Amino acid sequence: MVRLPLTPAELERGQRLGALLRRARGERSILDTALDARVSPETLRKIETGRVATPAFSTIAAIAEVLDLSLDEVWAEISRPEREVESTSTGRTTA
Repeated sequence: MVRLPLTPAELERGQRLGALLRRARGERSILDTALDARVSPETLRKIETGRVATPAFSTIAAIAEVLDLSLDEVWAEISRPEREVESTSTGRTTA
């Protein structure tokens, strides 16, 4: 099976997902979080760094549960339009 390259939008969503999980994890270790979510620490590390931009739903659901994030929160973060992300990250507004 050949996997198609990810689009820039998919890569951007993966980066936003990783950033959200890192923020939600706070001072908690990757090891503890991963073990509680029943995923490997390497998988969590790859998701947080954006190296796995499209993880399985069940993986994200398990990590979100451990971090006390609702799936609605996760979806809201990763589905924001790119222009909104740019204005949020730069402090500028787009109109």
